Amino acid sequence: MLDSLIHTNALLTKVATNPQYELQLIYTQIDRDAQNRPIFTPHTYHLNPRQYFNPASLVKLPVAILALEKLNNLNQPGVTRRTIMATGTAYRCQTPVPFAAPADSDRTATVGNYIKRMLLVSDNIAYNRLYEFLGQRPLNTRLAQLGHPNARITRRFAPCDTTANRHTNPISFHTPQGTILYKEPAKFNSVPYASPLGRVLQGRAHQADGQIIPEPYNFTTANHLPLANITTLLQGILFPTSIPATQRPNLTSSDYSFLRYYLHATPHQSGFSSYTAAQYFDAYKKYLYYGRRPETRHQSSLRIYNIVGMSHGYLADVAYFADSLHQSEFMLSAVLYVNKNGIVNDGTYEYQSIGQPFLAQLGRQIQHYEAHRPRHYRPNLTEFLAAEHIR
Repeated sequence: MLDSLIHTNALLTKVATNPQYELQLIYTQIDRDAQNRPIFTPHTYHLNPRQYFNPASLVKLPVAILALEKLNNLNQPGVTRRTIMATGTAYRCQTPVPFAAPADSDRTATVGNYIKRMLLVSDNIAYNRLYEFLGQRPLNTRLAQLGHPNARITRRFAPCDTTANRHTNPISFHTPQGTILYKEPAKFNSVPYASPLGRVLQGRAHQADGQIIPEPYNFTTANHLPLANITTLLQGILFPTSIPATQRPNLTSSDYSFLRYYLHATPHQSGFSSYTAAQYFDAYKKYLYYGRRPETRHQSSLRIYNIVGMSHGYLADVAYFADSLHQSEFMLSAVLYVNKNGIVNDGTYEYQSIGQPFLAQLGRQIQHYEAHRPRHYRPNLTEFLAAEHIR
């Protein structure tokens, strides 16, 4: 199925058949029964959980999910995703976010605003704040409990070493007047995580401190999130009952709606005042189907819920497509490696010349096929097409 769709397009074939691109794909067909219940049929291409790729910002989705779940589990009066959050310091490589009480806005330091920034524009500092809120050990323990034992989220997006990343900051939540509603001390993971893949090396050389080192880059202690895991996590947010009850996070219906809205919203249409059309174009962060071309116009009939990653030559997009014009839907997850010179961390990658055009063409190819694929029952996509702004 997936092979035949790829091989009808020369650009897709050129990349898919070249092992240097380390392509992995999951294409999930979704059919509905008479009661509109979804049935998932995955098709894979070169999917290999033993083949490492740098997930980059893909890890922001599980961190967002678990931050909301932690708030629910704390069950502290007055502590919600809209409550002011302050971050202290207790170890090297930590940075503070002192208590501040501006008007209730998207500039306030809250769990909800951090998640918005992560999902809308892939903000790294927002991710760091929620990684610290969760703590390295609790974060990974909960991922394992939810059915992802081989996932590893062990790093901030900051130049912190392995030990510093095991230390996370003290956190407190406050009323607008400054009264502390809840606080917790700094956390430390006393037992470092081992890579589930063993020693992971990539490239013929790497750059460090402005110098080219003629040795592979070591990803052994880096974040690790297999493509099947992040696909399941996205599916669980969009279709919670498709996931076994024991593997669903403790989220409210409001949490699910909140995550869904910011997974599909474009930055300047989201209601987030900091993000203007001049800064962020319609197709920003929607690589599958749009690539990353500022001039591309966003199609109002096509709603894409997704999370992306781009770092060290790896380019990934994990997405759900809801097409109201053709009454079709599907999921598509892709990752490829575009590093022609084999030097990791030098900033010279073929994202724009190869990676993003490939992902755009792949998404369009699958969307075209799905638009014309026969179905016994057309999906009712009402829940995915509402445009309500959710705080």
